[in-house]
Amino acid sequence: MKTEWKEFLENAGAIIEDGIVVHFGNRERERQVAMAGEVIADLSHYGLIAAHGEEAETFLQGQFCNDVRKVDEHSSQISGYCSPKGRLLSIFRMFKIKDTYYLLIPHELIEETLKRLRMFILISKVTLEDADNAMTRIGFSGPDADKRLKEILGKAPEQDNAVIHTDNVTVMRIPGPCSRFIILGDVESIKNIWSKLDVHAAPVGFQPWGQLDIQAGIPQVYSQTVDAFVPQMVNMQVIEGVSFKKGCYTGQEVVARMQYLGKLKRRMYKANVKTDEPVMPGDNLFAAGDTSGQGTGKIVSAHPSDSGGYDVLAVIQIASAEKSKIHLKDKNGPVLELTELPYTLEEPTK
Repeated sequence: MKTEWKEFLENAGAIIEDGIVVHFGNRERERQVAMAGEVIADLSHYGLIAAHGEEAETFLQGQFCNDVRKVDEHSSQISGYCSPKGRLLSIFRMFKIKDTYYLLIPHELIEETLKRLRMFILISKVTLEDADNAMTRIGFSGPDADKRLKEILGKAPEQDNAVIHTDNVTVMRIPGPCSRFIILGDVESIKNIWSKLDVHAAPVGFQPWGQLDIQAGIPQVYSQTVDAFVPQMVNMQVIEGVSFKKGCYTGQEVVARMQYLGKLKRRMYKANVKTDEPVMPGDNLFAAGDTSGQGTGKIVSAHPSDSGGYDVLAVIQIASAEKSKIHLKDKNGPVLELTELPYTLEEPTK
């Protein structure tokens, strides 16, 4: 986080720990307003990886599970980076500015993702860089978010994944319970936009913004869940996060075999769990009566809920989710109350 941006946020009341905006003084109110009102959030807990060079598209196409060719200056996409075993090492939003591709990815995964990608460059004409300081980034969500952005910028992306560029600022529309946007640009431009949005929107910490991801059913990979899920387990095929027509990429054979020849035994559900204890990505789940000790699933992401406890996304064995109570951390732990995702889950096409 740039010093100038950090000072601006602190003057606005932000409590910052380890470069992450934890809250703006009232965590409970921030959680409540995020679900129905207008909110703005610093997104410095996400970093940026930049890829450029005359063979950048070809190189990235051979690495990621979505079709990089569909990313242009007007369209972003969710995508993933898989191991040779087809398990996700990271999930990110990919977008393009001029000749450079950017990956918006959890900050904690940047170093390892860059290290692994660089192993495969060989003689490809592509440069990969940590672009964390290239652009300041914020999130904006609310029922009238479209209107506010049009008042400030003159326009706003109309559909999910659409991108616009104006006055050194890039705006991406992303799924959410309300209209939701990611805004990136130089520090001065973002400070100006934040100040104008702050008239109507409430500043919130990273957790209320993460709760909006959960409500949208958008998965994420963190350090605790690296190499834990194939894309279909976290519903990537439903949210247009994986392509089955793009050709070869790392892990493609495993992912395609699961889609066309296998039977998906685990998938991602949305739930609430009433507990005062912290819930973390990677926490194990157990079905009632399970004596194997192996567990029936894992937490994908979790954030405190405005209705109490934690809202979570969790990968669970389908058979267990349909027939048993699912407990957190051990077979006697608090029970997950499954709630509806905002999209329909379909069985893989054979």
